Amino acid sequence: MAALAFGGLAGWVLSPGRRAWPHRRAICCALLLTALWAAGVAVAVLPFAAPSAWRTFLLIDLSEMLRSAGWLILLQVLSGAGKRWLLAVLLLPALSLLAAVLAATMPLVRAAMSLSVAVLGMLLVEHLYRRAPQNARWGIKFACLGIGALFAYDFYLYSDAMLLRRLSADIWAARGVVNAFSAPLLAASLMRGPSWTPSLQLSRQIMFRSAALLGAALYLLAMAASAWYLRSIGGAWGGLMQLACLVGAALILAALLFSGSARARLKLFIGKHFYKGRYDYREEWQRFTHALADDANGLSERAIQAVAALVESPGGLLWLRHDDGNYLAVTRWNLPLPQAEEPADGAICQLLSSRHWVIELADDHAPRPAWANGVWLIVPMMLERSLFGFICLAPPRTALHINWEVRDVLKIAGSQAASYLAHRASADNLAVARQFESLNRMSTFVVHDLKNLVAQLSLLLVNAEKHKANPAFQDDMLSTLSHSLGKMRNLLLKLRRDQASDMASALVLDALLQRVMRDYSACEPRPSLELRDSGLLVQANGPRLARVIGHLIQNAIEATPRAGQVQVHLQKDDNCAVLEVRDTGHGMDAQFIRERLFRPFVSTKAAGMGIGVFESREYLREIGGQVQVHSEPACGTTFRITLPLHKEAVHGQE
Repeated sequence: MAALAFGGLAGWVLSPGRRAWPHRRAICCALLLTALWAAGVAVAVLPFAAPSAWRTFLLIDLSEMLRSAGWLILLQVLSGAGKRWLLAVLLLPALSLLAAVLAATMPLVRAAMSLSVAVLGMLLVEHLYRRAPQNARWGIKFACLGIGALFAYDFYLYSDAMLLRRLSADIWAARGVVNAFSAPLLAASLMRGPSWTPSLQLSRQIMFRSAALLGAALYLLAMAASAWYLRSIGGAWGGLMQLACLVGAALILAALLFSGSARARLKLFIGKHFYKGRYDYREEWQRFTHALADDANGLSERAIQAVAALVESPGGLLWLRHDDGNYLAVTRWNLPLPQAEEPADGAICQLLSSRHWVIELADDHAPRPAWANGVWLIVPMMLERSLFGFICLAPPRTALHINWEVRDVLKIAGSQAASYLAHRASADNLAVARQFESLNRMSTFVVHDLKNLVAQLSLLLVNAEKHKANPAFQDDMLSTLSHSLGKMRNLLLKLRRDQASDMASALVLDALLQRVMRDYSACEPRPSLELRDSGLLVQANGPRLARVIGHLIQNAIEATPRAGQVQVHLQKDDNCAVLEVRDTGHGMDAQFIRERLFRPFVSTKAAGMGIGVFESREYLREIGGQVQVHSEPACGTTFRITLPLHKEAVHGQE
């Protein structure tokens, strides 16, 4: 069935009307090799065919290797990777064929190599589909399913064989039918007019892992052959020599796999011989950015590790500019932290700052400071054309030629690391500044409240010279002193509780106004209160609202001469309480009200803080109210406060 399906599909592709198809020859080659493999296996297992090792090898093992190689070559051609990948693609099938020759003595190695071929095929299919543009996937998805099914079933077959140490007769018998099912999928994709993408490039990571896998497999194959040879010639000691050889080989392989130097040499070899450039910039920049953005360890140490990984360096130092302009070593990674300081006008810093060079200390012309023992490279960290710091790197695990590409990548990486470090430093400084700002703002409001209390006591002291013998004044003075003392205590409690008790509740405005007016009963001019409507309820914090009203009354008293008037009116307007504070003082012009009155920290008073009116407006807005100002120079000022009535009061009046 498989031979007929793939042979018929190959004949259809070779028909004259299909000559314009891209990659027609490679597709036909893979189809014909699959048809020949299926026919060879069918002939090899016929009941009347005499069993022969060479016939089995030619019709099954060799034909399977050619079939796998055909599909791998097709995937390599479709990827547009070029001829430089041909040797790497065909290496696994060749090793599989070598294992087939030795299958009589090493069947598990044969299964392992065939399993590796299946894994490589599935990887190539997955990359072909994933890297294809969206508009090209419609034409190739069935081909990817068909080719992927071939390798996926081989993976299932040989993984089962490695697990059970024998090929399953049922899985082997169904192999041809499963392969035949792939032919319609390939035909459907070909009928859609395949537009294969030529942009596929195997990533360095896949190439590195594939090369490591191939090397490990080849090494294990050689060690297995050596162990078999030792067993055959060792006589009574053969089993012991074979076991010792295999254990030693496994330990050596584990040491190589965990060796950073071996990995670095392999990456360098792959970069030199299979790629035009040394770096896979997309992958490297993703890794570099992720390393800097990660929360593990500190940012300084992550910056060293991210830059060091670009040249396979196992250690480094980070130097940053100090407040005095010189540079200090602040973080280390696998290198001792030098207790030294590099001046900004030194040879190293001047060279880094002026020319932005990556300094290789092995160069005879490069300056070498006393602290640079064990340092190989110095990478500048430029930020806005100034030297933010520099990173010193230890020698790499393998010899690396520092060319223009490596220098450019290191310079860009250093600049990006500098931006991350500068951003972190700015964020830390901003957090500290916000803490100071919060502290300063709290202390400013405290000073403002104390200033109001001092102003009340000062007015009381001025009037005491004139009215100290008046019993009524004495009672007002004692009441004012008691109230001021209570305010100071409340202020201290508020600082201790960190303003946690500013909870709003229903307040009766006329009672609140009467308490506030008693605080200013000893002042001149003495403010008067007119309650046109009583029993008005509002939702607010009592002490804060009293402070707002008291501040407006205090400003009116200070702006009005002793012969003037300060009046407070309360009335109801619809569902709002309207409070007016009027004075006959010097007044304000429209420009001052518009531009300066509600600006914080701006005041016309010599001892003023400039936050009283601002704080009053902000709190009134917070509870849903508003404040309006009407004033004329030399005619006085009116502050009109509008507060929404509490819901219970509104419903009760209705």
